[in-house]
Amino acid sequence: MKVLVTVAVAAGLLSAAPAFAAEDLAKAKNCMACHAVERKLVGPSYQEVAAKRGDQADAVEYLAKKIKAGGSGVYGPVPMPPNPQVSDDEALKLAEWVMTFK
Repeated sequence: MKVLVTVAVAAGLLSAAPAFAAEDLAKAKNCMACHAVERKLVGPSYQEVAAKRGDQADAVEYLAKKIKAGGSGVYGPVPMPPNPQVSDDEALKLAEWVMTFK
């Protein structure tokens, strides 16, 4: 998938700016310490999250709330801590980005 996106960006068919901005935000907010795009780390991969929520109409809003409040039991016994340092706007941007991996 990364190769297709890279080719599309190079051909000018897709803008890379929003994706890179969201990825940079995920790094800045320490999301990448526990999550990766394609593989499970401490928490599920972003692809797994997007696949699980792909048919959910309110997936972005649901994930934004989970990013802020944390949660447990959805992907196993390791809880996700709350992230009060993430603003509501940032949580929405992160959730939108995660859902691009479905």
